Amino acid sequence: MKYQIVGEPLPVVICDVEPNETLITEKGAMSWMSPNMLMETQGTGGFGKMMGRMFSGESMFQNKYTAQGGPGQIAFASSFPGSIRALEVSPEQEYVVQKGGFLASESTVQLSVFFQKKFGAGLFGGEGFIMQKLSGHGIAFIEIDGYTVEYTLGPGQSMLVDTGYIALMDASCSIDIQSVGGVKNALLGGEGLFNTVVTGPGRIYLQTMPANAVAGAINPYIITG
Repeated sequence: MKYQIVGEPLPVVICDVEPNETLITEKGAMSWMSPNMLMETQGTGGFGKMMGRMFSGESMFQNKYTAQGGPGQIAFASSFPGSIRALEVSPEQEYVVQKGGFLASESTVQLSVFFQKKFGAGLFGGEGFIMQKLSGHGIAFIEIDGYTVEYTLGPGQSMLVDTGYIALMDASCSIDIQSVGGVKNALLGGEGLFNTVVTGPGRIYLQTMPANAVAGAINPYIITG
């Protein structure tokens, strides 16, 4: 497969695939394709993995697109202004992605549920108790809201992150929560009661415009009723 990512901040990844090569997506991300791309919708990995995908913010079913009778082309567009990242997934390099961040991948990439090791991190950390884990091998495309800032954390090195700003991280990183110190800070600071703590070793990718933050910013200006 060859691909190109164009059009930021409203990006699309255009993939040129070989005959009989298959790409998968978990949501209606397909934007356009050549007529010889055959689509098949099916559940994969058994009932447990299908339920895991649902809880991680994706559909229980996957759309598979296969080039029939020759090379094909298919494009997947981001659902929010930002960027698309291509990740090389391997047994030595697995990733954890925010729910809803997976766009598409080669069929050899596996998408599964990732449980936080600590229950509190899931309830209060702002990233949800369940995230998505990418394993197997191949190329996966991830959509990130806004601009991307990347940090490499050493063993035991941490970063405090506000709700929703973690786009993805190496699977070697861990997540916990930390309460905002002081009653005045917690109640009047406007930053919520908890921060997410990400600890290395590994890389983290932060996004500058999470969809939930944008929704919160415009909500006071929406007239209802």
